[in-house]
Amino acid sequence: MAIVRDDSTGLITISTQNTSYQMKIDSIGSLIHTHYGAPIGESDMSPQLFRMIRGFSSNPNETGFTDRAYSLDVLPQEYSCFGTGDYRITSLAVRYENGAKASRLKVQDCEILPGKYGIEGLPAVYGDDNEAQTLKVTLKDEETDLGVELFYGVFSDYDVITRSARIINNSDTTITLEKAASLNFDLPSGSWDWITFYGRHAQERCLSRASVRHGIEAIGSVRGISSHHYNPFSVLCEPTATETAGSCYGFALVYSGEHLMEVERDSIDQTRLVCGIHPDNFSWILKPGESFNTPEVIMTYSHDGLGQMSRNFHRIMRERLCRGPWKHRRRPVLINNWEATYFDFTGQKLLEIADEAESLGIELFVLDDGWFGVRNDDDKGLGDWFPNEEKLGMTMQELTRKITDKGLLFGIWFEPEAISEDSDLYRAHPDWAISIPGRKPAIDRRQLVLDYTREDVRDYIKTCLLKMLDENPISYIKWDMNRSISDKFSHGLDAKHQGEFAHRFVCGLYDVLETIYERHPEVLIEGCSGGGGRFDAGMLYYTPQIWTSDNTDAYDRLRIQYGTSFGYPLSAMGAHVSAVPNHQTGRVVPMHTRGVVAMAGTFGYELDITKLDEGDKAEIREQIKTFHRYYDLIQYGEYYRLSAPEDYCTVWEVAAIDKKEALVSAVYHGIPAYPPAVRVPVFGLDPTANYQIDILDLDEKYAKDYEKLTWQSTHIINGIVMSGAALEHGGITVPPPFFDGIAWQIFIHRLEDG
Repeated sequence: MAIVRDDSTGLITISTQNTSYQMKIDSIGSLIHTHYGAPIGESDMSPQLFRMIRGFSSNPNETGFTDRAYSLDVLPQEYSCFGTGDYRITSLAVRYENGAKASRLKVQDCEILPGKYGIEGLPAVYGDDNEAQTLKVTLKDEETDLGVELFYGVFSDYDVITRSARIINNSDTTITLEKAASLNFDLPSGSWDWITFYGRHAQERCLSRASVRHGIEAIGSVRGISSHHYNPFSVLCEPTATETAGSCYGFALVYSGEHLMEVERDSIDQTRLVCGIHPDNFSWILKPGESFNTPEVIMTYSHDGLGQMSRNFHRIMRERLCRGPWKHRRRPVLINNWEATYFDFTGQKLLEIADEAESLGIELFVLDDGWFGVRNDDDKGLGDWFPNEEKLGMTMQELTRKITDKGLLFGIWFEPEAISEDSDLYRAHPDWAISIPGRKPAIDRRQLVLDYTREDVRDYIKTCLLKMLDENPISYIKWDMNRSISDKFSHGLDAKHQGEFAHRFVCGLYDVLETIYERHPEVLIEGCSGGGGRFDAGMLYYTPQIWTSDNTDAYDRLRIQYGTSFGYPLSAMGAHVSAVPNHQTGRVVPMHTRGVVAMAGTFGYELDITKLDEGDKAEIREQIKTFHRYYDLIQYGEYYRLSAPEDYCTVWEVAAIDKKEALVSAVYHGIPAYPPAVRVPVFGLDPTANYQIDILDLDEKYAKDYEKLTWQSTHIINGIVMSGAALEHGGITVPPPFFDGIAWQIFIHRLEDG
């Protein structure tokens, strides 16, 4: 059993393959956290909690005068409350009808249920009775009849536990939630680093690592979306933790809206992390009998460093968060016309790109922005989701038929949450745009955001999108969202419910996406928000891949994809080869290198392939063959970060689950003169088997230059044989660079007699 409850002691122990999570119902009904980390069996860890009388740390009234050392202010808890003696950051803040805000939760019941719990209207990890269990702990504030149900989803084989809470108003008066976090996690001792991922548009998920200091630190978003700026994923780890060693705790919020992650190190060196919906734009009214579900948090622990922690997240997200036919179906290699044409295209130009795409082996043609309404720039037309047949020179049905007749799949871009003031939709329904009465709203890209809290707005969008999908052979949607939400106000909510706007907006988004999924599960949806502005676990439930960044520069993508990999799998990362000089940075990087970088993702192209020379076209054909050959390895293999982008050679690896093969990719960037050798271990192989090392593309692209290196270096690794143990503990030396920007792909495969 993954969950064991001992009624005689109040001890509850959750076991996964490599971890233990433990809590205890104590003598006065508090739910105390006692352990999360390496396996401990069913040993009671609560005696290890250090207790002493501490001034200005209140004692619960139930203790009377007999135990002045008992204080919620210093005890590690599973779900903390504001106002009754815990003065740290807390999980729950409730304002009652009389204006009081204090709550005190005690355990009422504990149930162990088969399978994984679900959350109505919200994305969540899923699992059947054979692979998951649910622990449900019911708590109650006895003075107010406030109820809280804590849910723990346990995936033993994945070393993953999920967390969510349901807050229930069992009283006969109305209450208001002012903070309702999904997770409270306490570490009663130790020094810790906090790893977060900050950024901006076109520079997403930059890694930041710093010691948790005394006081409160936080990341979050009040932009209506999870944002480019602070991803809803973070890590607590030992200061000495590396990719391969050390204790690491990872937390991924399954939510696409306004979020907050707080960390506090208190005066006695305890560390608390609280995660959930951002409270700044949140207040939720619960009438008698009503309840509120918090978003889910996925958490995992690794004793073997950051790499194993990441692989735990990759596996659970690939296998038990992503859904539908495209979870395991091979994703098509695509060409997107955006950086080829921007808004300046005709149907004939699109067909010319499609002709070239078919000849190169590309499988999916994607029509980006500019095909609808009056839309020749980003000033107008959003919301008018009707094909501009005058611009196309044909109907959408004719265009899609001509492209699919070439053997290509057809995809299309939408920005369904946006509305332009210069649009027929806005002129007909100005109240559908998010804006505050009497205040001129802030404008971004000359567009506003549709009010997805309203059912009539969602119904309009559903009708438009479903009509396009019903009438045309569309296999793919790029779902974009290109601005932060300001001037938050819904004309469909009264004044006292405006605090519910931000969360209702996200729930409305999920409702539209779920409707599209249910009607057309065969359509692959790629999420996008100006690139990676909504790259979060919540979107992966509906869109199994997400455009990682609008920045397609290969060097910048090394860092962006590196940061993204800490929480998210390669199969989720939209990555394309684009033109040079790059449209974002002006940098020129070889076509081969751009391809190697884009293969660490879903892989595709975003440039005018009709203007390429024959050499680049030949390279594209080879890239597509390579990606197809190693598709399963790249998408479903175990991912290892072998060096960081801060080095002058970024190296990563994917190893097959069955340990038969691995692919090591390396990109040199900013090399110094006569650089030191780059030597990396190769993980995930059978230590007792022998493996042959082959350098891909050596015979065609770099053979002559590689041979020239023999007078510079005697290290020529192509064709050599090494054991799995030697590859891990001795490593391989990446071939030297003979120019800046060169990329190598090294294929390592087991010999049958090895």
